[in-house]
Amino acid sequence: MQKVAIIASGENIDSAYKVLNIANAAATMDVKVIVFCTFGGLQMLFKDPQYPMIPLLEPFQDRLKDIPTVKELRESAMEMGVTFIACQMTMDLMGITAADLVDGITTAGATAFMEEALDADSTITF
Repeated sequence: MQKVAIIASGENIDSAYKVLNIANAAATMDVKVIVFCTFGGLQMLFKDPQYPMIPLLEPFQDRLKDIPTVKELRESAMEMGVTFIACQMTMDLMGITAADLVDGITTAGATAFMEEALDADSTITF
């Protein structure tokens, strides 16, 4: 089975959509997907992720209602077996606890991600 490792560190909604779009696409192709969320990338793991509108998406604001939300894309990815790892160091730094995150999220350090990434066929960073 092929494997892709994704690093999610962007704090904006466009970064979350990029990560989750690629994760979902890979999972539908029976690729093992590991997403390491650090700094701003942790937002997509919150129970109710909230993102401010960014200038890049303002012209398309009315179309956003026609696409899945970050929460829906995350749930879809998890249902297909995508593994999300929340960076423990970043959580400690930002005062985020496992209770702030949705159920089913692994919390670990960068070493846990590296163990997965070293034998991945592709590594992608957003």
